[in-house]
Amino acid sequence: MYRLQYHTNLASRWPEFPPGKQLMMVASELNRAKNMTVRNDRNEARNALERAFELLDLTISQARTMGMLTELHRFREVLAQLYVGHAYEAEEVQKLIKVLVSLDKDSFTALYDTTTL
Repeated sequence: MYRLQYHTNLASRWPEFPPGKQLMMVASELNRAKNMTVRNDRNEARNALERAFELLDLTISQARTMGMLTELHRFREVLAQLYVGHAYEAEEVQKLIKVLVSLDKDSFTALYDTTTL
């Protein structure tokens, strides 16, 4: 694992969080990136994406199944394409959030539970 820039104290505690919470924390950074994109603040959107990468890499290091590991790597590749291509469009980031939280039942339910709407 590389040296963390934004979450220096979180690496040791990351395994304590359940997978759904980990994904929600990554999604939170992606949501910040989306909001900064809407505000046309590209620099802060880029910073939020970099923080999302750090949390995603911590999540990948804790993946318990080969299926989850594969899907997280695929997600990271798509996120990297968005990051490198500077295509910080709010709609694209929102799609990524939905895909990410759908990888875990608990995180998906937390965001999209229709019984509480």
